[in-house]
Amino acid sequence: MSQDPIKSDSALRTVFSFPHPVNEYAARCVATMVFVLGFLIIVTDIQWLLFLLAYGFIARVLTGPTLSPMGQLATKLIVPIFIKKTRSVAGPPKQFAQLIGLIFSITALILTYGFNLFDIAQIVLAILVLFAGLEAFLGFCAGCFAFGWLMRWGIVPPAVCDKCFEANFKIPFSNSSSK
Repeated sequence: MSQDPIKSDSALRTVFSFPHPVNEYAARCVATMVFVLGFLIIVTDIQWLLFLLAYGFIARVLTGPTLSPMGQLATKLIVPIFIKKTRSVAGPPKQFAQLIGLIFSITALILTYGFNLFDIAQIVLAILVLFAGLEAFLGFCAGCFAFGWLMRWGIVPPAVCDKCFEANFKIPFSNSSSK
């Protein structure tokens, strides 16, 4: 008995998708965990924790919270049981922010294990921890802010996130045919 390829493709797409919208409280919980883990790596010099940090970002970029232990903890335990609030925000800017975190964590991994430069990796981590802290404690998502500017400059097309372009960035579409 063979599995239906359409259903299996659909299941894969379900796993490998990023939610839209995203619960802001869950995103801030994940940012808090990133902040704590990054800070722990810096102050304890436990370098192998970089793999956990990088894995979390890879998982969240590719699957949202589905394969991310931090994402699961935030969406299945912390927010529903303790915070009990929902505030929906656009998913694509949050996914972009996770991609930036992935770049920082992979850079720290390469510096540490590829070049034996953990001191420099700690600087990269400190920047990541700073921005995770801004998200966690102040609700300012620097990746989302950068995403907005990339949309304004036309690098990210409005079709990627029409609603966030119109609602969050409040920039009217320019129509060159009307003058």
